[in-house]
Amino acid sequence: MEERLKKIKLLILDVDGVMTDGRIIFDSNGVESKFFNVKDGHGIKMLQRSGIEVGIISGRESQVVYNRAVELGIGQVYQKSLDKLVPYRQMLEATGLTDEQVAFMGDDVIDIPLLKRVGFAAAPADAVCEVYEFAQFVAKNRGGWGAVREVCDLILKAQGNWETVTSRYYV
Repeated sequence: MEERLKKIKLLILDVDGVMTDGRIIFDSNGVESKFFNVKDGHGIKMLQRSGIEVGIISGRESQVVYNRAVELGIGQVYQKSLDKLVPYRQMLEATGLTDEQVAFMGDDVIDIPLLKRVGFAAAPADAVCEVYEFAQFVAKNRGGWGAVREVCDLILKAQGNWETVTSRYYV
């Protein structure tokens, strides 16, 4: 697992069930809300500071996801992607990266083609059971409850960047 992590230059995330707990809330006016974990967000920012790009590929489309991506500085955001390999190929072309340089975290059967293709595949603790067969790492935390942060920390530590990105907190 560590050898796979050392090669990672891009982390791609699903949203519902990975960056969130999978709940979609609509108020009486039809306004959508999602719950994101601040620790996941901080993990993403630390990963970016270490030079790792982060992208999003989601099967749904939501302004909330776009807003969160902007807040986190995630530039490559593909929504309404029922075939996630299509935007994935676009990301590879845009970055010049290969499969082995990409990590992906997904939680449902729609994510399996991408989980099978990337260099490092991860899933949250509450992913559907079919996903586990294709994941090199299953987080201890559920989606939206710190699973993304676990993957970010794994990459940072495997690449020897943990101390560099966290040193500012120990002064």
